[in-house]
Amino acid sequence: MADSVLSVPFPPASRDAWRALVEKTLGDAPFESLRKSTAEGLSIDPLYEEAPAPAAFPTRPFSEDRPWDIRVASAHPDPFAANGEILRDLEGGAASAVIDIDPAGHHGVAIGSAEDLARTLQGVRPEWATVGLNAGFLGPQAADWLNAFAKASPGALLAFHLDPLSAFAEAGESPGPIESHLVSAATVGVRLADTYPQATLFLASGRVVHEAGGGEAFELAFAVAAGLTYAKALTRAGLPLTDAFDRITLGVSVDADYFVSIAKLRAARAVWTRVAQACGAETQARVEAQSSHRMLTAQDPWTNMIRLTAAGFAAAVGGADAIKLGNFTDAIGLPTAFARRQSRNIQLVLMEEAHIGRVTDPAAGSGYVESLTQEIARAAWAAFQAIEADGGVVSALSTGHIARQVEMALAARPEPKIVGVTAFPPEKDTPVEVERPTPKSVAAPTPRLPGPDSHCPPLTAIRLAAPYEGSK
Repeated sequence: MADSVLSVPFPPASRDAWRALVEKTLGDAPFESLRKSTAEGLSIDPLYEEAPAPAAFPTRPFSEDRPWDIRVASAHPDPFAANGEILRDLEGGAASAVIDIDPAGHHGVAIGSAEDLARTLQGVRPEWATVGLNAGFLGPQAADWLNAFAKASPGALLAFHLDPLSAFAEAGESPGPIESHLVSAATVGVRLADTYPQATLFLASGRVVHEAGGGEAFELAFAVAAGLTYAKALTRAGLPLTDAFDRITLGVSVDADYFVSIAKLRAARAVWTRVAQACGAETQARVEAQSSHRMLTAQDPWTNMIRLTAAGFAAAVGGADAIKLGNFTDAIGLPTAFARRQSRNIQLVLMEEAHIGRVTDPAAGSGYVESLTQEIARAAWAAFQAIEADGGVVSALSTGHIARQVEMALAARPEPKIVGVTAFPPEKDTPVEVERPTPKSVAAPTPRLPGPDSHCPPLTAIRLAAPYEGSK
């Protein structure tokens, strides 16, 4: 009897039947109340049916080994402590490490020389684990320090992550003309390209737009415009066009809205591929996904583990080549070994227990994700064209065009419901341990270049929960 019942197919569902049930549930509320939109006005409907063809969007190449690179960051001001963090992370399952460099020790490791960097990386084999940098305007000098550490090994896996445009956008000024910083970074990058054939040179990141409150499409537009600027700088410095595009990594932020983050990552590949093809380069996008800092809360920080898990899931499903998750204590202070382990383990569970990477583009075919991917890609392309029409990303930063677009998205962002803050706040606080080391500065070369400083309206980072936490 049970077999015969189970063998009967379900009756076909119709949109009209679904609509009737929805209207009955809504009561007096209008059906239009179910339609939502992103901060940039991109529509999100309550129901999607036939999906656009998924083949329109490039995907991450399938790997029989690890489907993505588990990437960690270290910002402890003490090089010896940072070295301990990196070694424990690599032993605990991470595949690569990015070092945040700040000679003053306030926002990164106090590194000001090749010796300081070598001390931070003692015991790390760059042929086995990728070593990346986040050095702002000191990027060219830091690249030479990393070159000294790698000792010209052609098998070294290096991510120089040169990114003067993000440093300029965040600070609102550059020590000398920003154009000179582009030339300096490209010159160093081309000099190191032949020595390290597996190294990436530039990071074209939209993180600074995201963290300032910008929308998904404009984040991609900024990243792609920065990437095109870096590709032009590399070709002017002597690197062939296709090689220039191949040596650039796209940096994309992911947050707890996993469907939007998945669509954004898929759109990033599509837009970057289109730009490269328009320039005559056939290349496969390389994407580093980084978890959002603006989504993290200082109140009830334990709930950040949920947000980071959602972001990591979105990055994996969306096809990121490398995923860098923050720590659940990042809104309070530097992470302890426990917090760093939790961050690593999120990815390890997604990879080795949930097997998220075993399927190429698992969101393909979903009407919602496919439609949202197309919407974000089209909006990003239009925003990218507007940046180029304004004279390129440097001009668009200087004229305030980029800052205005970010401000518009931030103003349109609805009041968020934040678990642990505005929704389901805890009855009592549970203490969380963080590291609070005393910064110790070191001497470092100046990043200043000859000529007048460049200026732009700064893109100041926000935290979405901060106003609500402050009112408690």
